[in-house]
Amino acid sequence: MSELIDAEQMDNVRFDPGKVWFVGAGPGDKHLITLKGYQLLRQAQVVIYAGSLINRELLAYCRTDAECHDSAGLTLAEITALMVNGVQAGKLVVRLQTGDLSLFGSIREQAETLANHAIGFVSVPGVSSFLGAAAQLGVEYTVPEIAQSLIITRMEGRTPMPPRETLEAFAAHQTSMAIFLSVQNMAGVVTRLIQGGYAQTTPVAVVYKATWPDCQIVRGTLETIAEQVRSAGIRKTALILVGAFLGEEYHYSKLYDAGFSHEYRSA
Repeated sequence: MSELIDAEQMDNVRFDPGKVWFVGAGPGDKHLITLKGYQLLRQAQVVIYAGSLINRELLAYCRTDAECHDSAGLTLAEITALMVNGVQAGKLVVRLQTGDLSLFGSIREQAETLANHAIGFVSVPGVSSFLGAAAQLGVEYTVPEIAQSLIITRMEGRTPMPPRETLEAFAAHQTSMAIFLSVQNMAGVVTRLIQGGYAQTTPVAVVYKATWPDCQIVRGTLETIAEQVRSAGIRKTALILVGAFLGEEYHYSKLYDAGFSHEYRSA
């Protein structure tokens, strides 16, 4: 049975420099990185970070002699060359990416390039911005009897969407939606969601830079939100949340209902 490791013990953990460590930086607040991610930054000798997206205050956790490279202007080949050279030099390499790696992280292409050099990788999960946005709003995506599913998607841009994954197709479910990378075409998003089945009165929240100090929240409906977002000057780094979970209607969970029996409690 593995031992539990507390914060002080983590200071003594040493990470394998023979691999690249992909770390989810969290949604913005520098305190929302995981303990493991924090310790990796403290020990890293090479850090390649997504400068256009992460909070650069996270770099204050790094060693003073760490090599820190902003990947915002780099190509895939340049990014992986930094990783490969670092590992081959025996250095601990961290690839610091926004939010959680599993969403719009482009991890696979980096990992496969590393594999061509016989270099492995480890993923350290982070807190996604869709979770940070919900926390900022004080809402839950899964409201009993209102919405029990969450669709995470985006509108096509220079990266096309699979044919069966259009906003209209997802909107037909009329459940909770978190739409990434699309606020620059808010009017187009609204049009397609309405065409897919959402009513114009469906509540919407646009969260700009969730959990950052300069976070901004715009609330409205599909009928009003495009103009509200335009007036607020929000053009990027924002998440669009859509669905009845943002409204006033809700039902109590059965889990804590005094008249509901389950494994741990009798009615």
